[in-house]
Amino acid sequence: MINVTRTFLPPQDEYNAVLKRAWDTNWLTNRGVLVAQLETELKAYLGVSNIIAMTNGTLPLQIAIKALGLTGEIITTPFSYVATTSSIIWEGCMPVFVDIHPEYLTIDETKIEAAITPKTTAILATHVFGNPCDVEAIEAIAKKYHLKVIYDAAHCFGVTYKGLSIFNYGDVSTCSFHATKLFHTGEGGALFCNNKEWYDTFFYHHNFGHDGPLKFHGLGINAKMSEMQAAMGLALFPYLETIFIERKKVVNYYVNKLKGLNISLLKIRAQTDWNYGYFPVIFKSETELLFVEKVLNAKQIFPRRYFYPSLNTLPYMDKKEMPVSETVASRILCMPLYVGLDESELNTIIEIIKSCLK
Repeated sequence: MINVTRTFLPPQDEYNAVLKRAWDTNWLTNRGVLVAQLETELKAYLGVSNIIAMTNGTLPLQIAIKALGLTGEIITTPFSYVATTSSIIWEGCMPVFVDIHPEYLTIDETKIEAAITPKTTAILATHVFGNPCDVEAIEAIAKKYHLKVIYDAAHCFGVTYKGLSIFNYGDVSTCSFHATKLFHTGEGGALFCNNKEWYDTFFYHHNFGHDGPLKFHGLGINAKMSEMQAAMGLALFPYLETIFIERKKVVNYYVNKLKGLNISLLKIRAQTDWNYGYFPVIFKSETELLFVEKVLNAKQIFPRRYFYPSLNTLPYMDKKEMPVSETVASRILCMPLYVGLDESELNTIIEIIKSCLK
């Protein structure tokens, strides 16, 4: 069986060796030494000033919305994972969708201003498949209208834009460390913020609002990462270069072998050092996609319709039309991509695609 991804696991004895430190101290959660070390190593590796490791990648979005005091309308993308939209609604705000660029698949920055109203308080945009939004244009719009900017950078571990970690852009960035991601902690995530005052606010929000064991700054929830999660991240660090190299090989193999087919691939924004997190293929029609998917599934190969459906069509939304997002969502399929996917398996996938498109 070939799934769309396979979790990269370090040798179990290496994970256990890191985890033993938590066992020895009998400190399994509440920000132990492993979480502290993981945050320190991530700051150095990514080149960021502040990070809060959390137990998943959705809570950072919710905490950012809450802590920044956002109300009313938040401009966002219909082409993302559902957590982007659901976090906005969960925190009592209204998502206002802006359609996407047909090649980059990120929010179309040229359409944002037309969606701004007196009720708009922020822009929450997704760097799709690790492909950066037009951060300069979005920053200019945000400054003009006094809006906050949050980036859902769930797919962006290791991505840089113009030499800086993509997490350094916007007022807040968030990342997922889910087991499907190229860097993971089993389940987990992080919030990044350059503003120290806001960082302190985010920090107490993620820890029940605590100011020491007996006092409270204010309202908070439990979003803390455990020592078991942090141990996985620390055990993965020695393998990061291997992970990036091997994934790049798989992506380049797909690109070279699929040349000449009537399909579209993701266009990476200029001056981006990409992380090879996903390999999406956009077919001519949904009918063609479904045929390819069916034949692949019959061979125990399971790509994923990611992202589908377009979020403006969710049952709890008003279904305002987003033509580009809707057509892309109906025609895009992410192909298997992970360390250890060998050429024979890749050739099987590629030959099936080619045969279906003849």
